[in-house]
Order: sequence, then C-alpha cells, then structure tokens
Amino acid sequence: MNPEVVKLEIVEEFIAIVRFANPPVNAHSQQLLSEVAWTFDTISDRDDIRVAILTGEGKCFCAGADIKERVGKERQAGDHWQNSRRAREAYHSIMECQKPVIGAINGPALGGGLALAASCDILLASETGCLGLPEIGLGLLGGGRHAQRLFSHSRQRRMMLTGMRVFGAELYRLGVVEECTAPDKLIERAIELAREIASKSPVATKLAKHTLNQIEEMSLRDGYRFEQSMTGELGKSEDSKEAMKAFVEKRDPVFTGK
Repeated sequence: MNPEVVKLEIVEEFIAIVRFANPPVNAHSQQLLSEVAWTFDTISDRDDIRVAILTGEGKCFCAGADIKERVGKERQAGDHWQNSRRAREAYHSIMECQKPVIGAINGPALGGGLALAASCDILLASETGCLGLPEIGLGLLGGGRHAQRLFSHSRQRRMMLTGMRVFGAELYRLGVVEECTAPDKLIERAIELAREIASKSPVATKLAKHTLNQIEEMSLRDGYRFEQSMTGELGKSEDSKEAMKAFVEKRDPVFTGK
C-alpha cells in the first residue's frame, strides 16, 4: 500500500510520527481507516521504530465521520458492515500495535476521532485539542465505548447525549491526558516522552504493552497471574539480563532488542 492520507515519518532514531493528512478536517473516511490499519501493522514489524506519535496535520486531529462522503450516497448491501469493520480494525491496529503509541491531540478529536485517540497508550493535548461525541446531532452513534475508557460515567454520558466537547486544560484536570501544552509545544513534548520510552528495552516495552492490553478486563487475580507469566518470559531475554547487570554495575544499559 502507498498511503495518501496517513503519513509516516521517522523524526529521529526509533521515533516515528504518524499524521492524519485528509484535509480540511482529517475526516474519518474509509480510505483513512484502511491506511491507519496498514500503517500501524507496518510499525509493528519495523525494528527501526520503537515508539509512534499519532497526530493530525493542520488544526484538527480527526473530526470524525466523513458526513459529506455519506450524504446522498446510496447505501449498497453490506456497506454498513464493511465500513463498521474497517473502523474497528483501524482502532485495534493502534491498540494492538507492538510499539507504544502516543496520541498528540492537536485539535478536535470527535466521534471516530475520539476512538482513534482513545486507542493510543498515552495522551497529550494542546490547549486547542478537544475530545467530543457530536453524533447525537448528526443522526449517528459511536465512540461511546471508547470514551468510557477515558471519562467518568456522568461525563461520558453527558458528552454522548449533548455533544459537548472537552478541551485540553479540562482533559488534563480530569486526568485524561498527561499534559496540556501550548499548540506549538505539543509535538516537542510528545517527542521528549517518546525518547524516554524508546530508551527502554524494546522487548520489555512490547511485553508491557501486551500485558496491559490483556489484563485491562481481567480480575485482579487473573490479571496479576498473567503479568507474572509475562515477567517470566521477559526474564529469558538478553535485554532483561543486561538491565539487571547494568543496574548492579551502575551504568546505563545497552539494549539490543533480544
């Protein structure tokens, strides 16, 4: 695939930026969804990428469903199911990516855009970034389950039933994002965080993300048992041995990803 509306750029060693580039508002088109899934599946297999940053070009992160793409278009048999499946796979390609993904919310992330942001591992937002579920006013539904992972019961329902948007400073106050920055500082801060993650063992990072995904809906007992089993797997790696050796020798570890 040669993506046209999702751009991948290596900005420094082991760090990539993925940008939605579907002007004017980076709408959640079927093409964009297909390219998102392909891009993050590709990142999973690339040894030169340890962390990805996901953001949008221009003033929007992703403004949700492409309403213009839908209006006046006659729906064919199977269209709804195909389109829905494509959306799910796009979101899960981010969640299931073998590398951590930092969401840098530079502008509105609405509906499906919220779901894309919520699928990231860590979130940062600019002061102009916001999350919202506007579908109630557009004859649609969607994004509620993803919002449920980020917001309290009352706030998530208020968002879904009224279409309200929550902006960067409030997202930070609520603990939804790790930091709220000036718009021109967002990517800089995301790269600084990415450097910190990229400095860790890629084997440990991969297993840590896999563990977090698996234990999210497990009981405490089952979740901790799974985490213990992954700790055992990690202990077999050369990186694990190097980390412990470097700690004892009071030096920085040198990880090989093995």
